[in-house]
Amino acid sequence: MPDLPNYHALAVMLLTVMALYLFTRDRLPLEMTSIGLLVALTLGFSIFPFPGFDPTVLYQGFGHEALIAVCALMVVGQGLVNTGALQPVARGLGTLWSKSPFLTFLLTLVVGGVLSAFVNNTPVVVLLLPVLISVCVRNRQSPNSVLMPMGFATIIGGMVTTIGTSTNLLVVSLASDLGVAEFGMFDFAKPAMLAGIVAILYLWLIAPKLLPQREFQLLDFSPRLFDTRLRLNDSSLVVGKTLAEAISLAGGEMKVVRIRRKNTILMPLPDVELRAGDRLRVQDSPSNLMAYADALQATMVSPDQEVISDINPLEAEGQSIAEIAVVQGSSLDKTSLRYAQVLLRYQLTVLGLHRAGEEIWRPREELHDVVLQPGDVLLVQGPSTSVAELKQDAQFLVLDATVDLPQTRRAPLALGVLIAVIATAAFGIVPIAISSVAGAAFMVITGCLNMSSALRAVSPSVYFVVVASLALGQALITTGATGYITAAFVSGTVGASPTVVMSLLMLMLAILTNVVSNNAAAVIGTPIAVGIATQLGLPAEPFVLAVLFGANMSYATPMAYQTNLLVMSAGNYRFSDFVRVGLPLTVIMWLTLTFLLSAMYF
Repeated sequence: MPDLPNYHALAVMLLTVMALYLFTRDRLPLEMTSIGLLVALTLGFSIFPFPGFDPTVLYQGFGHEALIAVCALMVVGQGLVNTGALQPVARGLGTLWSKSPFLTFLLTLVVGGVLSAFVNNTPVVVLLLPVLISVCVRNRQSPNSVLMPMGFATIIGGMVTTIGTSTNLLVVSLASDLGVAEFGMFDFAKPAMLAGIVAILYLWLIAPKLLPQREFQLLDFSPRLFDTRLRLNDSSLVVGKTLAEAISLAGGEMKVVRIRRKNTILMPLPDVELRAGDRLRVQDSPSNLMAYADALQATMVSPDQEVISDINPLEAEGQSIAEIAVVQGSSLDKTSLRYAQVLLRYQLTVLGLHRAGEEIWRPREELHDVVLQPGDVLLVQGPSTSVAELKQDAQFLVLDATVDLPQTRRAPLALGVLIAVIATAAFGIVPIAISSVAGAAFMVITGCLNMSSALRAVSPSVYFVVVASLALGQALITTGATGYITAAFVSGTVGASPTVVMSLLMLMLAILTNVVSNNAAAVIGTPIAVGIATQLGLPAEPFVLAVLFGANMSYATPMAYQTNLLVMSAGNYRFSDFVRVGLPLTVIMWLTLTFLLSAMYF
């Protein structure tokens, strides 16, 4: 074992462990953890100086070219979404599906992977989700067997080029900073594509058989069960009566989930005495809810407290019910219904909210106060015309049985901008950081998206995680912590072949990326990979690629990647479903890439 590191290195390693743990906490936003990490590092080095190290260097991540490129490419991708530039692809797949579902499913996986090699996979998933749901609903089958494989195919496709994911850009840029020859856009496309072929075959032929054929909500045309509120007025018949008496008066079948009295939450116990102003959270079909309101002479309000009236009725006639998935960059992302004016513009009433298939209301929190995240699904009701108009707004993903996809006259322009960004970077005309910023600027200048949409396209969590991870990586390198970790890794694998060392490094990153942010895992792993190669006297490229590929294997948990959460909500998956399908996929990719990298470099 190597000698123990200095106190600064020990402190930074301890902080790293704490940060990785906090990255796994769902209730703690990634951006909050990242800012806290950055503050801890800069203050720590200011109070306890390290010889020759200026703490302000840790802020350089805000201007790192990899981060600039990542943010710019997010904007370019949002431009494609807003204009519907890729919708002809989706329409073509929808047409082919009716002729040959089995082969079209394979084609869908391939198309998803190819598109994700050049575009952030979130808009690709948003593009393909309604297509797959539509064709499955029309064929009266559950989409469960196809949505998750499609999501995984887009992650696999992102491994092919340097711009496929933010992780790739970070690893390539950091490796270049550490003296490794810079990778071109397609320099690692060969092993990624070969491994991708094996993975696509697994997702096509085996993965659907591993997924349970769980009932899918959109296939059930019986009356839906809604959460709503019955507000008791002074004239309500049950004021002064117990909850048991109220349930009896309503017919004995009313299910009260909880009672809210001003700012107090009451358990729905039978002997609770009801008062004017109480709001009963009730769950049932629309017709039963209206009957309960009539029986109790109560006023029905939606969970966001909008009164259900003749103008906005809770009944099927003239109304449509739809599920709207919150996607990154939309006007619902990172906001609450209290401030989301877009639903008011479309005259929609929110009936429920689900996050990753689970209810997320806290005991003292109303629905309109919940901060929405990508992957959340809103159950809404409103005029059929409003729902149709909503589907033409490209920033929303409406999950229903139709595939009415928006497209604007600027779609060819947006597609041309993307091609220009890729071509200029691929042929070495300008670096990707420059071409992507230019592309983002053209998207705004030409009206493919406005400035507000461009700003929303930049994910705060990705932005701050990258900045904090770069600072953490710099601290690990400067204090010698990376050298110690590298020496410990080499010591633990002494006598092993280079293939085994590389394979174990890739496996370690694959495990880490399913628990914490893949960008954080990549930033920590890259200097370790270069250090291992240096100590072993071997080329650094295969070890750097082991980090890059391992950090992209976000298959085994839903929280490993944002598109996993989006697919989980849309497909009604459970955590165990990701383990059942994602774990074998991780093993397949790990073994295949180990063989390919070993054959290419050792």
